[in-house]
Parts: sequence; structure tokens; C-alpha cells
Amino acid sequence: MSANFISRILGMVVFAFLFGWGGTALAGAVGGSRQAFQVLFGLVGVLIGLVSTPYVTIVPARRMLQAVRQIPMHRLFAVMVGLVIGLIIAALAAFPLSLLPDPFGQFLPMIGAAFFGYAGVAIMSFRQADVVNYLRPRAGALLVRSSGDDRLVQGDGVLLDTSVIIDGRIADISRTGFICGPLIVPHFVLSELQHVADSSERLRRNRGRRGLELLNRLQRDSFVPIQITDMDVEGVHDVDDKLVVLAKQLKCPVITNDYNLNRVAELQGVTVLNINELANAVRAVHLPGEELAIRVIQEGKERGQGVGYLDDGTMVVVENGADRIDQTVETVVTKVLQTAAGRMIFARLAG
Repeated sequence: MSANFISRILGMVVFAFLFGWGGTALAGAVGGSRQAFQVLFGLVGVLIGLVSTPYVTIVPARRMLQAVRQIPMHRLFAVMVGLVIGLIIAALAAFPLSLLPDPFGQFLPMIGAAFFGYAGVAIMSFRQADVVNYLRPRAGALLVRSSGDDRLVQGDGVLLDTSVIIDGRIADISRTGFICGPLIVPHFVLSELQHVADSSERLRRNRGRRGLELLNRLQRDSFVPIQITDMDVEGVHDVDDKLVVLAKQLKCPVITNDYNLNRVAELQGVTVLNINELANAVRAVHLPGEELAIRVIQEGKERGQGVGYLDDGTMVVVENGADRIDQTVETVVTKVLQTAAGRMIFARLAG
């Protein structure tokens, strides 16, 4: 049975009892039949409890849990520490306050508990960045928020760059299980993505919106957790530089398609996972002499050449294939070239 159904049943019982008791009291006041009032008000209570109970129990609880999940872990940690410290101070001050003459000795301890608890939470919330920066080098970890599991991460995650989020292939890679650690998205990367999505240029705006949609899909469907962290790097303004410094602090790699970020990170000793290099590495290897069935879709640069593509995007240049456009032909591989843009296959018509 679902929680919604159970809450409706319990609400029916509770509201029927309360309304029945109210009907009995009302019958005694107006002089009517107690049994009739009790049954009538009890049925009204059953109806109200059946309809309204989930909206006063289940729905607020789910909204509260959703709100708690959206709070960054380091902020929640700072608030809890502040609350504990404030309550400890309130407990120490409660005894001397209780010795004051009445009525001050009765209500001042409660007011002190509320005041010190709120003060502890407020102070730790305002100084949460300083607290995390103070604890991070000693704990060797970073507090982050996971979509389903808040925990300390130390070197087992990967940082996502804006370019790789917009690219979109990280979603398919995460489903394969090749990435074991959580996908960490710093808040400054999310801000840059939001800035791209708000661009006045239509192409950039569409790319940014696609990246935001990808993050939402990763949070729902990814086999590895995706974590949003508010951790920032003081004194650094460029997003790429922040990613490199943060990766060095967390001792984790960076996933990117940005050539410049790739080279800068490698020079500073940061491990870089480039999706383009991964795509080139996992493409099937075809040796000269193998036969391929290729659909020729356009003419090549040279006279008589036709061009087709394999399923993985590898371009195949077919000699004397210009007159076979929109046809699937049997070819024999003659040469394979590895270029900066990827692998290129040259083939001739079979027979």
C-alpha cells in the first residue's frame, strides 16, 4: 500500500473521531439528538479526512524533503553545527537564568534556547565558506550535494566542463558504467551555462538550453550520481582556471572537449579526460583488405570520389564512387589514415 492510501485511511479515522466528538458536543448545546449529530458529523469528518489528509501530510513532507535535497551539503553541515553550538550555549545559560526571580526564571531559559540556537545557525550560515575552507585541507575532502546521496568525496569524482555538458555525449557515457565516480558540476560552471542559455544569439542560446536539459536528464537517469557544489576558488575569475585549481585541490580529473583547457590542465599536472579522444580510441579498427558495405551520400573532393560514413562517424572515401550516390556498395579498404580530426578510410569498389 502506498503512503498516500495509508494517510487517507488514518485521516478518515482521525477526522471522523474529531467531528463525531464535535457533533456530540454540539447536540448537547443545542438540545438535538446526540446519535444523529454524531453520525452526521462523523460522515463529514470521513469525507474531509479522505480528501484533505494527503495535502496536509504527504505533500508538505515531500516538498520539505525536496527542499532539503536542494540545500548544498556544506551549507546543511554548517547550519547543523551552528544549531548544536547554539543549543549547548543555551543549555549552559539555562541554569543561571532559571535562578532569576519569577516570572523571569520561567520563560528566560526558553527564550535563551531559541535565541542562541538561531544565533548559532545564522553565524555559521554567514561564515560557511570560511568553515569549509578551514576544514577542507584538514579533512582532505569536499562537501558536495548529490542527487540521491550526500557524502564526502575525496578524489573519486570527475569535474565536468561547460563544453562537455553542452556536447551531450557524457550522458551516454555515464550509462555505460565506464565512469565510476560521481559527476561533479561546480556552481561557476552552472552559472556560465546559464549565461550561455540567456545569450541573445540564437545558436548559443540553444546550446546553453540543451546543456541545462542534459543536466536535468543526468540527475534523473544517470547510473552515477551527479553532484552540484558551491565550492569556489578565491582570487581566480576565469572558469577554466577555476576548474584546473579545483581539480588539483580535489585530486580528480576533468572531463572536457576544450582544446585549450586540455593543454593547460596537462601542463599543471591535472588529468584530463577528453571525449573526442575517447571517441577516436573506441572506433572499430579496419585493416586494408577488409570489405565494408558503405552508403555513398555525396561526392568527394577529388574527381570520381564518393563519400560515406560508418555508424561511428568515420568518413570513408570511395574511389570511383561518385556515380553511386544514394546507393549502398561493397568496398574493399585500401588505406587507413589517422588525422587530428579523426580516422579516415580510403576504399575502392569491390570487384
